[in-house]
Amino acid sequence: MAFRLESSAFASGATIPRKHACDGEDRSPPLAWTDPPAGTKSFALVCDDPDAPAGTWVHWVLYGVPAGATSLPEGVPPTLALDDGSRQGTNDFQKPGYGGPCPPRGGAHRYYFRLYALDTELNLAAGVKRHQLEAAMKGHILAQTELIGTYQRE
Repeated sequence: MAFRLESSAFASGATIPRKHACDGEDRSPPLAWTDPPAGTKSFALVCDDPDAPAGTWVHWVLYGVPAGATSLPEGVPPTLALDDGSRQGTNDFQKPGYGGPCPPRGGAHRYYFRLYALDTELNLAAGVKRHQLEAAMKGHILAQTELIGTYQRE
């Protein structure tokens, strides 16, 4: 089996439901993963939109997810720290936690949810930006998996 990320809210390549976007409830979708590699000490997650007009837009930065975790529930609260010890970074909306799809009207955008299995527990304060997370993960990524969804505003 391979390290795999999926959601009960949408299939890979399918449309992300409105309730997970700015047009709806703006709740993070439920995510679940299987078969992380041996030696995983923690997980990190980044969600971004590479189709944004001004360049890649970061929608979610999450790290310090415990090695024993296999899922994230729908509607992860937009707080800097979570009950399980996970920490959330600052997205490009300048807020902690998840900020759902909110593209300009027109064509569909792609949203990449990338989950990283790490061989360490990152010693990062809550609220960091994506580039800070990526710098801290360098040399510690055991495996990566992704789930891609699309969203288009009417």
